[in-house]
Amino acid sequence: MPIFMIGTQRSGSNLLRLMLNQLPDIAAPHPPHILQRMMPLEKGYGDLAKEQNFKLMVEDVCKLVELNPVPWEGIKLDRKDIASRCRNHSVVAAFGAVYDAMAEHGKSKTWCCKSLANINYLAEIEAYYGDSARYIYLYRDGRDVAVSFRKAVVGEKHPYHIGNEWAATQRIALEQRKHIDAKRFFNLSYETLTGNPEKAMHGLCDFLGVSYHESMLNFHESDEAKSAASSSDLWSNVVKPVMADNSNKFLREMSAEDVRVFELVAGDVLDALGYNASRR
Repeated sequence: MPIFMIGTQRSGSNLLRLMLNQLPDIAAPHPPHILQRMMPLEKGYGDLAKEQNFKLMVEDVCKLVELNPVPWEGIKLDRKDIASRCRNHSVVAAFGAVYDAMAEHGKSKTWCCKSLANINYLAEIEAYYGDSARYIYLYRDGRDVAVSFRKAVVGEKHPYHIGNEWAATQRIALEQRKHIDAKRFFNLSYETLTGNPEKAMHGLCDFLGVSYHESMLNFHESDEAKSAASSSDLWSNVVKPVMADNSNKFLREMSAEDVRVFELVAGDVLDALGYNASRR
């Protein structure tokens, strides 16, 4: 039962990842974004049915994991073992193989990949995993996402571009959930996650078929949280408890004009997700 988090950055994915990583049954490491970085390169390896090409691709996937800024502690990726775990010769297979090896190393029953860009490769994920895949669609008011991106060292800064990108991603997710059984697709808003984290985690654990642990709310005390926070300012908040007052920041930090621009390109999606675009 591989678990895929989908959505847009700056929506609480690191917070949720660290919460899930507190569960003994689920390994949720910091992602090296394998599909995002390797899928566009897949054809460049040539015919992956040829062993030499396949081995080179597996080597590059493993190296990408090993160079991840937040390391996967204690695990050594054996290239032959990773290749043997692949059910076919593809990047998706190699991606799954390294996550399987990581979960086994930590004695976890399954894993969660929090690389939200996986939303662009749902067709490939579904083709490889079929009904065994589970999805957590994590979303946040796009106007607050815009506020967060404008402070971050990554991403677009203008509300028009942020709004376009945010809306496009949500539309993919909203379309996908029409076609995936509700037993495999869990909807979770950032506002719900931070407003009542215990209730949110109970619901998510029920969906995943795992037991809730109180340690999920103490994620900020974990070594994994400290490692992430020390790696980049992007993740500095993960060593703090859940920030219940971190919503509707756009009301204070975005100008009326910036809100209007964002809502012109993404107002329909805000409405679809229940955020009530003001269209000021």
